Amino acid sequence: MEKFTKDIKDASEITKKFNEDLKAKLPFDDDVDFKEAQKGFIATDENLVIKVDDSVLWDLKSYEFLKGDWQPTVNPSLWRQAQLNLYSGLYKVQDRIYQIRSYDVSNITVIEGDTGLIVIDPLVSVETAKAAMELYYKNIGKKPVKAVIFTHSHWDHYGGVAGVITQEQVDKGEVEVIAPEGFLMAAVSENIFAGNAMTRRANYMYGITLNESAQEQVDVGLGKNVALGTTSLINPTKTIGKSGEKITVDGVDIRFLMASGTEAPSEFMMYYPQFKVFNVAEVVTHHIHNILTLRGAQVRDAKKWWKAIDNILLTYGDQIETLIAQHHWPKWGNEEIVDMLQKQRNAYKFLHDQSLRLANQGYTPIEISEEMKLPKTLENEWHLRNYYGSFNHNSKAIYQFYLGWYDGNPANLYALPPEKAAKRYVEFMGGFEEVLKKAKKSFDEGDYRWVAEVCKHLVFADPNNKNARYLEADALEQLGYQTESGPWRNNFLVGAAELRGTKFQQQQIQQMR
Repeated sequence: MEKFTKDIKDASEITKKFNEDLKAKLPFDDDVDFKEAQKGFIATDENLVIKVDDSVLWDLKSYEFLKGDWQPTVNPSLWRQAQLNLYSGLYKVQDRIYQIRSYDVSNITVIEGDTGLIVIDPLVSVETAKAAMELYYKNIGKKPVKAVIFTHSHWDHYGGVAGVITQEQVDKGEVEVIAPEGFLMAAVSENIFAGNAMTRRANYMYGITLNESAQEQVDVGLGKNVALGTTSLINPTKTIGKSGEKITVDGVDIRFLMASGTEAPSEFMMYYPQFKVFNVAEVVTHHIHNILTLRGAQVRDAKKWWKAIDNILLTYGDQIETLIAQHHWPKWGNEEIVDMLQKQRNAYKFLHDQSLRLANQGYTPIEISEEMKLPKTLENEWHLRNYYGSFNHNSKAIYQFYLGWYDGNPANLYALPPEKAAKRYVEFMGGFEEVLKKAKKSFDEGDYRWVAEVCKHLVFADPNNKNARYLEADALEQLGYQTESGPWRNNFLVGAAELRGTKFQQQQIQQMR
């Protein structure tokens, strides 16, 4: 019987052709995103490595390979996104508004008030937030922070707050902390109830245990990765609960639109009328987002999501001149912004409506996901690609939101657990050697999804069978090389590494969200 190895493999000829065909199909000559990602650049740390003692918390330098030529072990569309997420440093959005990007997975936005600063979403960790603010202070000047705003209840938007302000400053009334209604309950509860399971799944999703290379971790779509380090939380002093609420913070007028139940259980967006700038938080980003994140969470409401984007257009669509978000780069120009918002709204509405249409026709979640393709009017929009969420797994999430886990097939109502089913599958298919032989033939033909499916049963039936483990790893690896989604790639490649025997120590990542 053929012996299989645990070595990391190169892209197969079939994978190379798959990626080269995609490269020829997509509009790679469109460089608007690259121009906008670099617009307003002021300064950065060219050797951006953030450490505590000997522990590396954030290392952007390890992604230098992305500055070279595209490698066929990476989907070319994901490679493009990974290059865009590599731009880091302090950027001037316009007068009095700045962002520090790629000092973590998320952005810090800084608005200059009349006497001090308004800091929006202080990253994942205390250490990265502090480093980002030091970059701002060094190049723009130091002023007191008058307010911190959390746009929503995910950890990468509040965890570094103690690197920006202190609890003592808040207690003295020197700094206001503003958040959407329900923020504290959502921030705490989502991290606790299924926290252990989420942490392990997050390691898969973000590829924390992988090395940074063209054969391993390249990006997560939303940013390079999440930083390690110390997390913190300071309770809000003021909450916003209704769309249309207006406040003035240090001379800056802020108007709120609620978006809770979309990307996060507790979330708002903001319009700054003095600057004609709209902050879309994380409701609109330069990719399709997650209706259900692969790390696990409560399913999000796709209908609320498209309606929230529609509300931006209805309320401020004719006024916005600059669109910023707490991930990725801005968009400038009213016509261009309206076009992006309309297409994002239409994509989420299409995803929602078509998933339900097919469900009502009797399609199962897997069948729906195979049918879910964007219409031709949207399919070549870079900001609707599957870099973080995907139309495939989002359509399954919409099915789950409305109908639950059961697909309506009685055979699946009381299915055998994987180990018991696997042994019987292997026996029915002719035994280990015969199944492995057939799986290898399918692998050589490039049918990697099928090989992963078949070898899954072999590994469950006998976890110690190295040939089965190594062949499944090879199949997952090629799937990782082909996929456009950063989290899918990371899941495939972490799975491959574990099958090959890599022992991962659980990273203490404080429940990345």
